Amino acid sequence: MKTQIKLGSKLYIAGPMTGLAENNFPAFHDAAKRLRTAGFKVVNPAELGGEEGREWEYYLRRDIPHLVLCEAVAVLDGWWNSAGAKLETQLAAGLNMPIKPVEMILAAVAQSAEETN
Repeated sequence: MKTQIKLGSKLYIAGPMTGLAENNFPAFHDAAKRLRTAGFKVVNPAELGGEEGREWEYYLRRDIPHLVLCEAVAVLDGWWNSAGAKLETQLAAGLNMPIKPVEMILAAVAQSAEETN
């Protein structure tokens, strides 16, 4: 599996939503904002819209086409407790996409910036 994530890459955010307050959208939005500020293109499932009453499977089917067009996956804390995020990371791993925690990606960008200064 690839481990390098280049600055400017298109990242998909995966993390837990079901059963969390506000579907954990604040964490998704915060991660998207910080990753974009760092220089990445971001696909944030929380920004893709939703329809009241839809089942979990509907959203996963909607999101997977976006995932496969990305170059890497940025995972939020608790992703391992989410059936959807586990499926998304399993698919990404099968596609040889890097999968890293958001904080690790941002730390690598900060370290790289320090090394170039």
